[in-house]
Amino acid sequence: MARQKETPPFEQSLDALQVLVERLESGDLSLEDSLSTFEQGIALTRECQSALQDAEQRVQVLLEQNGKLVEKPHDGNLEP
Repeated sequence: MARQKETPPFEQSLDALQVLVERLESGDLSLEDSLSTFEQGIALTRECQSALQDAEQRVQVLLEQNGKLVEKPHDGNLEP
């Protein structure tokens, strides 16, 4: 059975992206290293965007009632 490539958790990708940004902002990288780091950052950004889109879709499914999306205001309370 072929093994699927596992996507790292969102938080791990976000932390890795922050590290890459700090490396780029330091100004200590060569042009080639900067380009490589930038490419890695773009890939991580796409992974994070995809994870956020998936989460948004899951929330929409959970909020659907009778085939209609019921929007509920967010009051900051995480409890049901």
